[in-house]
Amino acid sequence: MIVVVGSLNMDLVVPVPRFPVAGETLLGGDYARHPGGKGANQAVAAARAGGSVAMIGRVGRDGFGDALASGLREDGVDTDGVLPLSDAPTGVAFISVDPGGQNCIIVAPGANARLAPDDLEPARFDGAQAVLLQLEVPLATVLRAAQLGRAAGARVILNVAPAQALDADQLADVDLLLVNETEAAGLTGIPVDEVATAPQRAAAALTSLVPAAVLTLGAAGAAWAAARNASQAGQNTAAADTDGPATGLVPGFAVDAVDTTAAGDAFAGALAVRLAAGAALPEAVRFANAAGALAATRPGAQPSLPTAAEIAALEGRG
Repeated sequence: MIVVVGSLNMDLVVPVPRFPVAGETLLGGDYARHPGGKGANQAVAAARAGGSVAMIGRVGRDGFGDALASGLREDGVDTDGVLPLSDAPTGVAFISVDPGGQNCIIVAPGANARLAPDDLEPARFDGAQAVLLQLEVPLATVLRAAQLGRAAGARVILNVAPAQALDADQLADVDLLLVNETEAAGLTGIPVDEVATAPQRAAAALTSLVPAAVLTLGAAGAAWAAARNASQAGQNTAAADTDGPATGLVPGFAVDAVDTTAAGDAFAGALAVRLAAGAALPEAVRFANAAGALAATRPGAQPSLPTAAEIAALEGRG
């Protein structure tokens, strides 16, 4: 089982010819409404990728909250841990997407900001093989979830999004960090341009904080690193220093991108599924690369998330 603790948002998406500058009013196309939130997206991504998934989060007692919980259940996600709240609205994300598929997002957290450590019942983590976390709910709650995941014997995966400064003490119960280039730069102090040109070095630097790390690189794929004593690091490492962490680079899959809104969430959910099943890190990253690539070929957040069969088919062509 995979336990996802995180946000649930209703995404309001509008296509734009380009992103506006400060003070500018820009006409866009017809808007669409999609279920989203990094936590809910990753829960659906993991379920569609073949995982047994339970979601923990908060929504408002409103139409958006009802729709989000219902949508999760339709994908087979256990929503007993999705708690309704009367004094806050369901979270909303306002998303603009340009013709190249890049996006700009503003999030109004609503009930997500009220998910407290005391809302996490230890029993909900029993039997979990992986706990998947992000940073769209309060940090104290994320850290408590990591503690409960560690206590349950699960592999704790933290997607450091939105980017936030974290230290080794805060990450004591995290087994794997999942970051993009900007997030890696913030955690390591390595400039973003150097992260882009030497991603394996940046991923290796993250192992000073946690046992393993995965650095996503968009269409280029992903770099990974694992401490030599970390389990499931995999073979065929590219590290020159045998005393340092094992590292590798897994190429991406060439696709025609339409909307990258949930590509990172598709990657996270698929990665958790394969790691929960006991796969080595390079194998899990390849599966996750395929999931992320497929999500970028479709509009919306949860509507874009691929199934296990679709992911396997793209892996087979790669």
